[in-house]
Amino acid sequence: MDTAIDKTGNAAGVPPSSVRRGSGHWLSSYAAILRFDIASQRTWLPMFLMMQILFGTGTAIIYGFYIGPGMSRSAALFIVSGAPALATITAALIGVTTMVTERKLAGSWDFIWSLPAPRSAVVASTLTVYTVMTVPGIVACLALATWRYGLHLSLSPMVAPAFVLAALITTSLAFGMALAIPSPLVTNVIVNALIFVILLFSPVVYPITQLPGWLADVHRVLPIYHLAQILRAGVTSGLVHDVAASYAVLAGWTVVAWTATAWITGRRK
Repeated sequence: MDTAIDKTGNAAGVPPSSVRRGSGHWLSSYAAILRFDIASQRTWLPMFLMMQILFGTGTAIIYGFYIGPGMSRSAALFIVSGAPALATITAALIGVTTMVTERKLAGSWDFIWSLPAPRSAVVASTLTVYTVMTVPGIVACLALATWRYGLHLSLSPMVAPAFVLAALITTSLAFGMALAIPSPLVTNVIVNALIFVILLFSPVVYPITQLPGWLADVHRVLPIYHLAQILRAGVTSGLVHDVAASYAVLAGWTVVAWTATAWITGRRK
C-alpha cells in the first residue's frame, strides 16, 4: 500500500521531522561529545599530563642553569612566573593539534561532523579537555620551580580569568590551524617551528627589554608576550605594569581566533 505524502513532504501518519535547537540540546550534545573525547583519548591524556609537568618544570630549571648560581631573586621569579605561559602554549600546540591530526588521519572527523550535535559543542568539548588538562601541569610546575629557587609566589584573584583567557586563545588558535591545514605533516612542521620560536625568541622567561627594539615592537602586537604578562601578574606582585593593555590585546586576539575557528568549522564538509 502506498503511503500518502502531505504538502510538507512528510509521509501521512508520520510526525514531521524537526531540528533540535536551544540551550538544552547544546548542553546535552556538549556533555555527550565530552564523554566521547575523554573515552577516546584515555590512553593519551595521562602521557600528555606528564609531558606538561616535565616540560614546564624542566624549562624553568634549565633557564636557571643558563644564568648560573649568581642569579638574583627577581630573575628567578621572572623565570618561574613564565612557566605557566609555556605550559599553556605547549598544551594547545601539542595536545590539540595532535588530537586533530590523528582524527584527520583516522577519518574520525567525518563521523563526528555527521553526529546530530552543534559543531560549536564539538569545538567546546575539545577545548575544555585540554584546558582542564593544563591546570595540573601548571600547578606542579609552579610548585617544583618555586621549591627549586626558594621563592614565594603572590597569587591574586586575577589568576583564574587570566588562565581562562590564555587557554581560550591558545586552544582556539591551535584547533583552527590544525583543521585549516590539509596535511598533518605540514601541521606538525609548523607546530615544531612555533615551539622553537616561542622558546628562544619570545619574552616569556626574560624581559622584553632584552630584545632588539624592532623585535620587541613585534611582540607587543602578537599575543605571546601579553599572554605571559597576564599569567605572570596573577602569580607575582610588582613584576608586571599596565596589565590592562595586555588584557585588551589578548581580548582582540581571542575574538579573531574564535571567529576564524568558527568559520573553519562551519565551512568544513
